[in-house]
Amino acid sequence: MLDKIDKQLLAMLQEDGAVSVADMAAQIPLSVTPCWRRIQRLEKEGYIRRRVALLEAARLNLGVTVFIEIRISQHSAAWLEHFSTTIQQIREIVEVYRLSGHADYLLKALVPDISTYDAVYKKLISSLELVDVRSSFAMETMKWTTALPLNYAM
Repeated sequence: MLDKIDKQLLAMLQEDGAVSVADMAAQIPLSVTPCWRRIQRLEKEGYIRRRVALLEAARLNLGVTVFIEIRISQHSAAWLEHFSTTIQQIREIVEVYRLSGHADYLLKALVPDISTYDAVYKKLISSLELVDVRSSFAMETMKWTTALPLNYAM
């Protein structure tokens, strides 16, 4: 169960994963050791998956975001295992979701240009049995955040 202090710590870490324990403790206010212990507990309990640096895709020549909807004809464990292996090997695919509705999976890819996406597309269709593939190119990012809403946490 998360209390108010836990939520404050999580909010600070979501904003800046490199913030020091001393700075967090000063803002709560809480002494450094109990603050550090709380963070360790939040990590151990799985509230904090990992700490990473968020890179700017456009600065890395990955300015094209592609959403790929795929439909499949078979829903077997073997197909899913092969699909999982395939998508893990395609570095341009950065997110994958299994869906309900008209598409079975939604993939998000970051690429420098259309021809690079075409190569990703060709890897997908040559490696997987697919019924349909639909691609949409993002024209503009209207909202992008990694911060989760904490008001629902219990």
